[in-house]
Amino acid sequence: MRNISSVLGRLAKSISISLVLLFAVTTTTQAQDAANGAALFKSNACNSCHAVGKKLTGPDLAGLSERREEGWIVKWIHNPQGMIDSGDPQAVELKSQFATTMAPYANLSEGDIKDIIAYLQAEEVKQAEKKAAAPAGGAGSGSSDANNLMIIGLIALVVVAVAVIFALNRVTKTLERVIENNKAAIDEAQAKNDEEGESGSVKFAKAFLKNKKLVFFVVLMFVGLLGVAGWKTMWNVGVHEGYKPVQPIKFSHQIHAGVNQIECQYCHGGAFKSKNASIPSANVCMNCHNTITGSDHYDGEISPEIAKLYRAVDWDPEARTYGTNTRPIEWVRIHNLPDFAYFNHSQHVVVAGVECQTCHGPIQDMEEVYQYSPLTMKWCIDCHRETSVNTDNAYYDQLIEAHDKLKKGEKMTAAMIGGLECGKCHY
Repeated sequence: MRNISSVLGRLAKSISISLVLLFAVTTTTQAQDAANGAALFKSNACNSCHAVGKKLTGPDLAGLSERREEGWIVKWIHNPQGMIDSGDPQAVELKSQFATTMAPYANLSEGDIKDIIAYLQAEEVKQAEKKAAAPAGGAGSGSSDANNLMIIGLIALVVVAVAVIFALNRVTKTLERVIENNKAAIDEAQAKNDEEGESGSVKFAKAFLKNKKLVFFVVLMFVGLLGVAGWKTMWNVGVHEGYKPVQPIKFSHQIHAGVNQIECQYCHGGAFKSKNASIPSANVCMNCHNTITGSDHYDGEISPEIAKLYRAVDWDPEARTYGTNTRPIEWVRIHNLPDFAYFNHSQHVVVAGVECQTCHGPIQDMEEVYQYSPLTMKWCIDCHRETSVNTDNAYYDQLIEAHDKLKKGEKMTAAMIGGLECGKCHY
């Protein structure tokens, strides 16, 4: 079987190399320029305002080289505001159509800008090929000789691959028959060995049953193991450590809190001022995702997960308008304390200064969030025993003031020691 895997591996490599060489023959020397232009287009965040085939914050870049001369494009990218101020008619027209003026990119050389133009032209060709690939009557009547040659080459590769796979299939079936025959012989030999050793097993069982002390010890150990397993099972009832449900939208904390270093309280603002940390509304997500569509990783298309967010808020990315057919995102709760347990986020985050990771674990590294801590009473008590109290806050200042009044024999009310806090009665 290892030889088969080796042969299949070599076959896959040969086919891959052939396809790469065939693709290289059909491309031009401008591919290097287009690749550099694509890297510059993304690294300078051009795709946040521009796209080929659709209008975003800036104009649609499809057909740019046909609408504008190359020299004009270079000057515009280097100093757009200067061209507007100089009264250039095309620059003034762009200013009247779009409220936001593009920032200057003096760091790009003329060669870099030409590479970006080559990349945009390649994107137009790619989109045109996608449209041409759709079934339509008479669409293939004007194919060029190069395309015919490429199709013939691909068909030849497919025929060779099918022939090789057919041969390998015959070899595999032959080897499987040999393995089955060997396995049957091994099983037969094993059965004979078991029959010869059966009498010894029976003797051992009889000797074991005659030794009553040994039997009592084994039974006692078995009962003890059952007791320990039962106690551990009962102890962990209601403990959901490691619980990781499937959410309606695959939201990655690793990307948002880890890679982009977004503060936890930007989304979970309730952790500062209320008992619950709160789940952010979809409008908070749209603060960023009205322009960030994830198209870099999906060939210019909107990310499927961001598309779910758009459907929830009824956002039209083309017209950049909200509709009225909104629907809630039904998130699945992960951390769920019993009803008789009271926990206040603001008291721990604001007063005690506890980090979110203390209870929720390395949330910035989680692709999918799960319950990191057991959230048992023992776990909470151990934390309260080990954590030092931060007395540098207004609550303890009031407490010290109340105690000073007690020492002087003055009256102290419940309000002076937090008796008017809403959470004392309402939770």
